[in-house]
Amino acid sequence: MDYHQNLKTKVCIIGSGPAAYTAAIYTARAELNPILLQGNPSKDITDVDNYPGFPYTILRTDLMDRFLNQSLRFGTRVLDEIVTKVDFSITPIKIFTKLKTVEADTVIIATGPDVKRLTVPGSGDAPEGFWNLGIPGYPVCDGASPNLRNKPLAVVGGGDSAMGDANYLTNYASIVYIIHRREKFRASKVLQKRPLGNPKVKVIWNSVVVEAHGDQRLGGIKVKNLVTGEVSDMKVSGLFFAIGHEPATRFLDSQVELDSDGYIVTKSGSTKTSIHGVFAAGDVQDRKYQQAVTAAGTG
Repeated sequence: MDYHQNLKTKVCIIGSGPAAYTAAIYTARAELNPILLQGNPSKDITDVDNYPGFPYTILRTDLMDRFLNQSLRFGTRVLDEIVTKVDFSITPIKIFTKLKTVEADTVIIATGPDVKRLTVPGSGDAPEGFWNLGIPGYPVCDGASPNLRNKPLAVVGGGDSAMGDANYLTNYASIVYIIHRREKFRASKVLQKRPLGNPKVKVIWNSVVVEAHGDQRLGGIKVKNLVTGEVSDMKVSGLFFAIGHEPATRFLDSQVELDSDGYIVTKSGSTKTSIHGVFAAGDVQDRKYQQAVTAAGTG
């Protein structure tokens, strides 16, 4: 039976990436007994080749597991809770999830980015769209589902995430289309090699998805060639977005200062926000570098 639980802590950390786990490691080692609300940890299966200390490729999910386990070693209390709202107007600060209220003297926001979604007809929630009905959030969670196995799948994007998603999906799909609006990828060269060398991958250059359609579940997409203007209908059972990210700050309800794109504003040379006792670390406040190593540094 569900019940609401009230918790108290000196430090509450919100997030599940390099910044959040590093902040947890440091505060736990300082015997501050932090509570980490990690929500739904990212299922990003991108290969990581540039994090120091790993001479061989490691999956981002595996790297984050190591971060998490290190924070647990020093006594961090980790909860799989999604923060729905906060109240920064009172002391102690209150953080709310569906089943818990956490009172904290200090809050560290390290929520990182959310995946951007295309806003085209059919890409939204049911009944008008096919979100979670053939347009899943994460390849690693949904790529192997029975509805998508041995079916044609499409990935939209041209960056590192798109390459990782496409490469992973070849394990399950009959064919993987990479749809990219330009004539070359922006992904690092090393990450392009695997999908481009896979016979199950076909690249659709200079093109964008303009509509998703189907009967109860996604059955196809309409793709427009930006050079010729021609619109073609492609049969796919799954559509994955890898078109970038936006800062995960909506739950804050503008209680801290944000810039025009939703990033948390921190004071120069620090992680202090506009609210006393509230700090921000990682990509949620860093619009420049967006790297795991710099996120860990701010954590």
